Amino acid sequence: MAVEKYILEKAQSWVEGNYDEDTKQRVKWLLDNDEQELTNAFYQDLEFGTGGLRGVMGVGTNRMNKYTVGMTTQGLANYLLKTYPGETLKVAIAFDCRQNNTFFARTTADVLSANGIEVYLFNDLRPTPELSYAIRHLKCHSGVMITASHNPKEYNGYKVYWNDGGQIVPPHDKNIIAEVQKIQSVDDVKFEGNPELVETIGEEVDTSYINRIKNLSLSPSLIQRQQALKIVYTPLHGTGVKLVPRALQAFGFKNIYHIEEQDVTDGNFPAVRSPNPEEPAALDMAIKKARETDAGLVMATDPDADRVGVAVKNDNGDHVLLNGNQTAAILIYYLLTKWQEQGKLTGREYIAKTVVTTDLLQEIADHFDVPTYNTLTGFKWIADLIREKEEKETFIGGGEESYGYLVGDFVRDKDAVISCAMIAEAAAWAAEKGKSLYQLLPEIYQQFSFYYEKLMSVKREGKEGAEEIQQWMKNYRQQPPQAINGSPIVMIKDYSISEAKNVKENRTEKIDLPQSNVLQFFTEDGSKITMRPSGTEPKIKYYFSVKGKLEDKNDFERKKDELDKKIDSIIKDLKLEK
Repeated sequence: MAVEKYILEKAQSWVEGNYDEDTKQRVKWLLDNDEQELTNAFYQDLEFGTGGLRGVMGVGTNRMNKYTVGMTTQGLANYLLKTYPGETLKVAIAFDCRQNNTFFARTTADVLSANGIEVYLFNDLRPTPELSYAIRHLKCHSGVMITASHNPKEYNGYKVYWNDGGQIVPPHDKNIIAEVQKIQSVDDVKFEGNPELVETIGEEVDTSYINRIKNLSLSPSLIQRQQALKIVYTPLHGTGVKLVPRALQAFGFKNIYHIEEQDVTDGNFPAVRSPNPEEPAALDMAIKKARETDAGLVMATDPDADRVGVAVKNDNGDHVLLNGNQTAAILIYYLLTKWQEQGKLTGREYIAKTVVTTDLLQEIADHFDVPTYNTLTGFKWIADLIREKEEKETFIGGGEESYGYLVGDFVRDKDAVISCAMIAEAAAWAAEKGKSLYQLLPEIYQQFSFYYEKLMSVKREGKEGAEEIQQWMKNYRQQPPQAINGSPIVMIKDYSISEAKNVKENRTEKIDLPQSNVLQFFTEDGSKITMRPSGTEPKIKYYFSVKGKLEDKNDFERKKDELDKKIDSIIKDLKLEK
């Protein structure tokens, strides 16, 4: 393949510019030996998506390295200095277990301090949600988390937070990128840090954070009666090992079982096939431990401890995985039930979810006369909603289908530390009633509707793959199907133009959300199909949601299989292939 001229010019500028010798030699090797990787490394600059700056580590403008991190940090510093002129600026920095974690964190601290900005740098790896908490706790203007979340080991990332503790949203994200783009070379980056402006933080923030989590408990006396509940927990080699067991113990749980091999913090993730709790294999060792200990609840957090995967014991004694929507439904049902029982619902409370998350949450909230707000995909939008409604309405909890949940508003990102504690409390609440979480789920479906969801990701590599995915989205918009799986399309929501079209009545209405490359088809039989290209990886995600009625909770498994087959039929009808 012929490498485009602009790519060659960008690569050559790294060979000739003020880069370290090792970097130059690596770029030279790509120029001489690997045109495909050269293209993928330089065809674009890393951009902020729903998960911030995230990419494969290596040389190039489209890779995570000292220079892309440095230029991004310089852009952030420039923006902060313009936004808060004359103020003493403060930024908190945390990192997870990834390769180059401390290197990227120190590079970030150096550039910020070189620009006269005070830095609070954690002394060791910490969960992403604790970074969110630390920003508000320490009254910072911004924060940076070095993490690639649940991505494979070759990735790292850089999440930027604003002064509310939430990830950056417009206009800050675009403005920071604009500042980065003004930097013409690495010579514009101040890499020589000022150690006097860097303060190490740790235990004081941990203690404050755990105390706030402990105060979220809605059933402390109940936990005392159910403290023998057996829980298996694994951090999957990540940051959760620092604080999830501590939070569970603060709630009063005593029987917490670990997988020693996975308690070891290691960015190579040696004792797990994937550090993503959305993938069943991630929980294999934890489920094995649960069988050995007869534990009813299994929880696994991803490397930066903002997502949690859950497995529960069914009536046959086997451990089955809950998907993100099922865990969210249990959590919201528990929260709203307890808030109602304790007389805390005043008419000013709300829950939040993303547009691809199960609509069962809204049905549950409607039952309790609690409003539900939908946001775009990405927890930063829920954080932005909380900021907007602060001091006017009270956020109870919320979540997204991708295993991220939040209870309370003192953290402004999905929080697996909080979630593990609250999920365990919900399990204790169910146990008090003589049932397991597995038995609670069909009761929720029976009371409301039986929603069943599935996610399918189609991945395409590099520049050509990204272009192919964009063409698919264009085709869906220009030639939408009239029916899916035999059921007519009744509504099309196109978030790229913030428009919802009622197909049956041939009328449109405005969607009051920021524009995003997301498309949804709603069918007459209640199915919902969503297409969304990833903001951080070369793939497109398809979200399928179908629903039915569960007349008898004992019919749960049969009805679930029926809905699962319905989704398979939808996939076949759309001619989708991985």
